[in-house]
Amino acid sequence: MSTSISTTEPTTTAGAGPAPIPHWIAGAAVYAGAGDPTAPVTDPATGRVSGAVPLGESAEVAAAVAAAAAAFPAWRDTALSRRVQVLFAFRELLNARKGELAAILTAEHGKVLADAMGEVSRGQEVVEFACGIPHLLKGGYTENASTKVDVYSIRQPLGVVGIISPFNFPAMVPMWFFPIAIAAGNTVVLKPSEKDPSAAVWIAALWREAGLPDGVFNVVHGAKAAVDALLEHPDVASISFVGSTPIAQYVYEQGTAAGKRVQALGGAKNHMLVLPDADLDLAADAAVNAGFGSAGERCMAVSALVVVEPVADELIAKITARMAGLRTGDGALLRDGVGADMGPLITRAHCDKVAAFVAAGEAEGADLVVDGRPIVADGDADGFWLGPTLFDRVTPAMSIYTEEIFGPVLSVVRVDSYDDGLELINASPYGNGTAIFTNDGGAARRFQNEVQVGMVGINVPVPVPMAYYSFGGWKTSLFGDSHAHGAEGLHFFTRGKVVTSRWLDPSHGGINLGFPQNS
Repeated sequence: MSTSISTTEPTTTAGAGPAPIPHWIAGAAVYAGAGDPTAPVTDPATGRVSGAVPLGESAEVAAAVAAAAAAFPAWRDTALSRRVQVLFAFRELLNARKGELAAILTAEHGKVLADAMGEVSRGQEVVEFACGIPHLLKGGYTENASTKVDVYSIRQPLGVVGIISPFNFPAMVPMWFFPIAIAAGNTVVLKPSEKDPSAAVWIAALWREAGLPDGVFNVVHGAKAAVDALLEHPDVASISFVGSTPIAQYVYEQGTAAGKRVQALGGAKNHMLVLPDADLDLAADAAVNAGFGSAGERCMAVSALVVVEPVADELIAKITARMAGLRTGDGALLRDGVGADMGPLITRAHCDKVAAFVAAGEAEGADLVVDGRPIVADGDADGFWLGPTLFDRVTPAMSIYTEEIFGPVLSVVRVDSYDDGLELINASPYGNGTAIFTNDGGAARRFQNEVQVGMVGINVPVPVPMAYYSFGGWKTSLFGDSHAHGAEGLHFFTRGKVVTSRWLDPSHGGINLGFPQNS
């Protein structure tokens, strides 16, 4: 950390440049000093730089970890009833002011306001789940397991836990982890994406307002150097990560090599299987919603539409008609009280990358039914725009099928049977989410049993579980054995301990060197 870092906000004047974004360490905003490295934060709908985020490295991480470690003993020993009071206060503040957080998400990520509000609400569900921590942490007790010997189990917090979150859900993904971690008695260091970091700082300030002690929740910004510092720091007990598969594998390998508990959620290539008996209007709505929501920048987005013939032509016609009515534009801009359906992509570089995938699909022989590249968006001309795009007759050898595009590109793959579709899905190296659309209960039950994917929707295109279930995929969509939130999340952020207890009269049993027996 630079010796020039200060908790005092730098003096700025109108037009002097982008607003500085602070770290949050030990309950205070911490600003980078002059000359320290920063990165621009851009409004994707305008292309204009709105903020400057500090790129913290090992020293900044060390300061945050030190604050978290110092806060841990007192927070661990805080009564569950008091912890829950703080959780409830945070929940009420979040619920009352979630419009503020949604506006931050729209300004830095680009997703439309309605989508941003949905993100905050889904994260809030995990906060509400964590409010039940007294019940969730109950252990077991066996009286007289042996003569006058009682045995009981308890679960205790790990200590300092690290969270590394992606750009696509700056609020919801961190909330998959930190409410449960904090409720269970841990302290947190969050490293958000440097592309849209302000939500994390807003959340940190809200925690302070809710009464969370200083140091329990910390935010350090940065890129790879900050990630590596978290992975290497000996006082960080666990890492929770969400991002691309190559980075998830790196985080898992480096974190476990350093002796940490790691849950690393990776990439996805989610398929939606449509059988001939499906309600095609429902399937068309679902394909458009799941394929183009949040500009396709969701790990649960449908990107491969697997259609069992002979209904592909009819389904594509329905999808195309619905795409024609979509409005792509500035997520904060309302027209007659109505917002756009889809916003821009996160950065110019990512927009160009998605456009390159569209060009590759054309070159590889797929039928480009709707081309989103020449979109005229309802917004600033310098925004990072790419409209909804639809390909037909895509094959598994094409890059638009094999790669995680992470943009508004939907590919139709035609197959001859349910078995062909299932085989295609199970052959994918990813196993995050999938869906089947059918009116055949037997086919649906067979699919949920046979498909090798962690989250399955039946006539539900984006099967994101409720907070009291766990979120996570299979295969290269998850490294580690713990999914996010739900019972698995609670298990991840606690360690089991079993106590064997005997309270006797002043006399004792005497000397016996034999192995203890239960009798």
